[in-house]
Amino acid sequence: MMNEGFQFLDIIIFAMIAAFFLLRLRSRLGRRTGHERRPTNALSRRQAEDSQDKVIRLPDGEAAAAPGDDFSDVGDSALAAGFTQIKLADASFTREDFLAGSRAAFELIVGAYAAGDAAALRPLLADETYDPFSRSIKDRADAGHTLETVLVSVDGAEIIEAGMNGRTAFVTIRFVSHQINVTRDGDGEIVEGDPHDSAEVVDIWTFERDTRSRDPNWKLVATRSLN
Repeated sequence: MMNEGFQFLDIIIFAMIAAFFLLRLRSRLGRRTGHERRPTNALSRRQAEDSQDKVIRLPDGEAAAAPGDDFSDVGDSALAAGFTQIKLADASFTREDFLAGSRAAFELIVGAYAAGDAAALRPLLADETYDPFSRSIKDRADAGHTLETVLVSVDGAEIIEAGMNGRTAFVTIRFVSHQINVTRDGDGEIVEGDPHDSAEVVDIWTFERDTRSRDPNWKLVATRSLN
């Protein structure tokens, strides 16, 4: 009977260890995340597979604090204050994790847009951004056009604004990249763009998250292009 008790205790311990590692895995960025020329300035053609598992997440509360998380190194006082507001609302927030997740989400979103995969975009976008994205995809399909996007380089991803609006955290990022974007008709003829010419693209994207929600995902709520 004692052996059975020890075996039962071992099962409980292993179950607790497995649950801990599962939570740690889910806490990382595993769920990667006006109607100007936004997503036509797409990055890569990587397929938006398993988008439900790729939305931006805040790290969990047990994550180690990253260097500079007191934001004393931020030269812009308004931006530092915004970071502090988010940190007070959610102690697990770090710039490093957010930037890494947002870059992945940027590539995923524009890749799904180029592929015409509205379903993959649904969990990554708020309604106010999903609706124009999906309409644009439908209009392209109705015209018999396809969009080819090639990422040449991602030259920068810089947080330019952050803060709280009520209980909602928001972060705005300036993405700079070089891309090749080509639109073709049903016969494969080029309608717009040059497959041999890359251009610098500057996109401003804003992500939001309800800090009181159990949903850890950030969603894209606004986009604009400076090109």
